[in-house]
Amino acid sequence: MAVTGASGFCGGWVARAAAAAGASVVCVGRRPGPVGEHRFWDAARTEPDLAGADVVVHCAAAVGDPAPGSRAEAVMRAVNVDGTARLLRAAAGRPVVWVSSASVYDPRRGRGLVAEDHPRRGQLNAYGRTKAAGEALALAGGAVVLRPRAVYGPGDTQLLPRLLSRVRAGTLLLPGPDVRLSLTAVENLADACLAAAGWPPGAYNVADARPYGRDAAVGAVLRAHGVRARIRHLPLPLARTAAGAAEAVSRLTGSEPALSRYAVDQLSQPVVLDLTRALARGWSPARTLADHLTALSG
Repeated sequence: MAVTGASGFCGGWVARAAAAAGASVVCVGRRPGPVGEHRFWDAARTEPDLAGADVVVHCAAAVGDPAPGSRAEAVMRAVNVDGTARLLRAAAGRPVVWVSSASVYDPRRGRGLVAEDHPRRGQLNAYGRTKAAGEALALAGGAVVLRPRAVYGPGDTQLLPRLLSRVRAGTLLLPGPDVRLSLTAVENLADACLAAAGWPPGAYNVADARPYGRDAAVGAVLRAHGVRARIRHLPLPLARTAAGAAEAVSRLTGSEPALSRYAVDQLSQPVVLDLTRALARGWSPARTLADHLTALSG
């Protein structure tokens, strides 16, 4: 099995899970993965060496919330879109599991229960747009595409660390009232990646078995990390205005905005993924946020 991006958070978990299941793992990317053989690949420039691999799990991606027109946005497209085209050419008919994101779903449409046929346009940032463009190539090439939302777990450098960094003077401001959100334990995603190699081509939502109340989940995360903070609700119009101002500044400086419309949307709108399609293939997400937080405190 070849795992791209295995030096990263999600790819590393997939590589370890594959090795634990007895697979011979080739980690493909700029840096070595946690197990197996390493083959260098710059997704923005070259095709990967997949010789000997019977299946490919593509986790490599550029992440973040870059300013429009910035160099970071150009790199994101080179990796997430052009890199996908290179990967598919190199795969040459091998089964490919392509890890996408629920960020591809149109935020202008209700996402109280999102199935895989939800429109995929109107994304609020370059990450959502490039993941949508990349997965369109993958689907056209006959890949299995997985769409997790808000992946968390040991080794996470994005989701929970960014949340904890927003605490100021014992207060955490969250945009709008409490909402229900799907989250995805990285262990559940890794299990899905291994199982999906045998699924029919197409798109599948993956997440924890049940959605979470935002405020209760955030409060539990704060407590598990020993952070004493009150959760306050910032009126949504004010949050969106602040995000617009921060994005305007980022366009001038070329830096990532301190707050973005995408970040506000991710925390203020109910987004619950319909898992029916993946569950019908026999996949079952066993891990929960409570499991992760208990392990932290234990």
